[in-house]
Amino acid sequence: MPELIDECPICKSSSFESFLICKDYTQSHENFKIVTCTNCGFKLTNPRPDIIEVEKYYQSESYISHSNTNKGLINKLYQLVRNLTLKKKLKLITFLNKNSSGKVLDIGCGTGMFLKICKENNWETFGTEPDEKTRIFAIENSKTEIKQNIFTDYESQKFDIITMWHVFEHIHDLNKNIERIKELMNTNSFLIIAVPNCDSYDAKIYKQYWAAYDVPRHLSHFNLKSLNNLINAHGMTLVKTKGMLFDTFYISLLSTKYKNNFTNYIKAIIIGLLSNIKGLFTKNYSSNIYIVKKNN
Repeated sequence: MPELIDECPICKSSSFESFLICKDYTQSHENFKIVTCTNCGFKLTNPRPDIIEVEKYYQSESYISHSNTNKGLINKLYQLVRNLTLKKKLKLITFLNKNSSGKVLDIGCGTGMFLKICKENNWETFGTEPDEKTRIFAIENSKTEIKQNIFTDYESQKFDIITMWHVFEHIHDLNKNIERIKELMNTNSFLIIAVPNCDSYDAKIYKQYWAAYDVPRHLSHFNLKSLNNLINAHGMTLVKTKGMLFDTFYISLLSTKYKNNFTNYIKAIIIGLLSNIKGLFTKNYSSNIYIVKKNN
């Protein structure tokens, strides 16, 4: 059933205004509304599918984080770049853990590619993935213990690094999940959240065609302010923000396809470059990595 949100999950205001109507280009081709909280500016898909109904919107071979598809030129390019980005992610968590391996939990691990490279580099790996078919593939792919969710599993464990690579925007109950994640962290742990940034230059250029809105799978649409407000409300601190430079080009390529019914590679690359250049000064990259610690 559709779920109507009547209270902002960050500031608890009940006042919203319409922002955009966006189409689901991946699966259903239905239109969905994105609204803005008039008090704090947080954007969310509203109304949205409930936690059961939303499953059907992931059942598409073109949804790459679940299918691992390499059909189509854009997905082939994604696959080529992914090896480099996986190495950058591994380098980041190793640096944060004082240049050593430790225990890493990847929430919403998809096909398990990140856990695979971590395990190959002597990390003790754990993961969660709610989709059963994807979870089975991820277990085989990464040779890792992967459970369904963080609430029924890993009850007494603590992790050095917890990652959410383009997962947080999919979560129905943000506050409940943040509190559970805090329980899984020790005093020296880091939480890494990577999400699209709706204040980026490419988001403003493409508007309703911006691929990273990805309704209705993306329920929350963060910017620097809203993500920081949320983690601060839960006794956590943003330590650092980094841009995901390659994501900008992937999102821009998909966005031109959605807008024009064909992929304008030259325009997509130009907009991607401009977005990354502007991000150097504003920190508003197309996708941001937020490195978070809980307050002691």
